[in-house]
Amino acid sequence: MAIEIERKFLVNDLSWKTDGVKSLRFKQGYIRTLPAPKKVSVRIRIEGDKAFLTLKGAPTRFSRSEFQYEVPLADAEKMLEEFTSFGQVEKIRYFIPDPPYTWEIDEYLGENAGLITAEIELPSETAEFNRPQWLGKEVSGVARYYNSALASRPWSQWSDEEKA
Repeated sequence: MAIEIERKFLVNDLSWKTDGVKSLRFKQGYIRTLPAPKKVSVRIRIEGDKAFLTLKGAPTRFSRSEFQYEVPLADAEKMLEEFTSFGQVEKIRYFIPDPPYTWEIDEYLGENAGLITAEIELPSETAEFNRPQWLGKEVSGVARYYNSALASRPWSQWSDEEKA
């Protein structure tokens, strides 16, 4: 079984955004699942010129099961159009190497414009990692920061207290 171990943070400033930083545009939507005893997230994502169908299990601390499958781009575009009825998320993802890991910084677009988060995938929940000066408050496990939540209730609809 595939397990994703990820920590997520807000970003304090744009000092990470330097010339030559590699980036990729993402567009993704979520397929609503019926209520079930176990929470599952079903995502369709277009990353540049590739597309993926991803299933994620319920998080426990910083980990959750994740299964990802490449699908034809045309199929993903049709699935986004037809199956994602409660909104989509668009963002530019920047890749900041910080050996042995890579920070993934998401600059959200559209109704989520203004929100910038940083994620790091780790080999274990107890793995140590550098904390760059631009790294802000940790929001790992805070449900309103999940992309699936941002699709249905964008950051532009949050109160100032929720954004703090």
